[in-house]
Amino acid sequence: MKLGIIGLPRAGKSTVFDALTQNSTGPEHKQRDRIATVRVPDNRVDALSRVVNPKKTIYTQVEYFLAGHKKDGAAAPWLSAALRDCDALLHVIRNHVAYGFDTPSPARDFNRLDQELVLADLEVAEKRLQRIALDHKRGKKMDPEEYDLLTACRDCLENEIALRSKPDLAAAHCLRGFAFLSAKPVLILFNNEDDDDRLPDIEGLAAAQECLVIRAKLEQELAQMVPDEAAEFLAEFDIPASAMDRVIRQSYALLDLISFFTIISSEVRAWAIKKGTRALEAAGHIHSDMQKGFIRAEVISFQNLITAGSYSEAKKQGTVRLEGKAYEVQDGDIIQFRFNI
Repeated sequence: MKLGIIGLPRAGKSTVFDALTQNSTGPEHKQRDRIATVRVPDNRVDALSRVVNPKKTIYTQVEYFLAGHKKDGAAAPWLSAALRDCDALLHVIRNHVAYGFDTPSPARDFNRLDQELVLADLEVAEKRLQRIALDHKRGKKMDPEEYDLLTACRDCLENEIALRSKPDLAAAHCLRGFAFLSAKPVLILFNNEDDDDRLPDIEGLAAAQECLVIRAKLEQELAQMVPDEAAEFLAEFDIPASAMDRVIRQSYALLDLISFFTIISSEVRAWAIKKGTRALEAAGHIHSDMQKGFIRAEVISFQNLITAGSYSEAKKQGTVRLEGKAYEVQDGDIIQFRFNI
């Protein structure tokens, strides 16, 4: 999972990046692109490791990307081409007083930047449609599906509507190569004052978009603390969980992701997949050979394995079962794939 951080100037993007990645960067780093990979915390992985005692324990990971501020007149950092590779966007919105800036207006700031994304996508769609028309005049056969989908995108974008509001259009396989920015799922992070943990009163916005409150300066301090200090800090400021944990959890929900696990004698590993993924595709997520030679999936739920205390005991209790390629993987499944190439 790759998440791109966007926001207007002084929204607190760098502070949020530091809080989410447990990094500490100075102002001199703001001019370069920053990428950081964070382990996804999962108590189930920890519990499985205690049962299996493997040599290696591998968690799923999330990658954060923050575009740098260029001084050479380049496009706005939130329109960086690298953002098109991200699975979702974290839109940081200022909801605190900033010196030299007017009173925070979250709705205005959201709409301003969102329209930048819409305009960027409109330019991409129009250029491609122009190219298709030109090729058609030269006798080249067009792809009618691509043409119709791009026309629908253009019409939507011309009306200042983000493509994410049209799920079927945003998810069209034919359009994946365009990686439209306004089609990406968005998680709004309201960057509040240190003593304010409330969502701003924005009619319609909170209902239409996924939102979280983050007190970025506090969270930045928290990210630099040792676990015992962090626990006291969370309790003192009535923060239910760190920003890193909350954003990852919300991002999983936003992207409709679940986790399954694999266990061998030397390794416990977590894998993130889309909810509704079949066993055959889950096998391919690990290795293409597993998918090609798929025979059966040996499945047990996390809770049944923990209750049994070991895999061999779970087999004796009859809680390990065989599933076919059409089986829909469930969150927390532990799977051993049987395959033959």
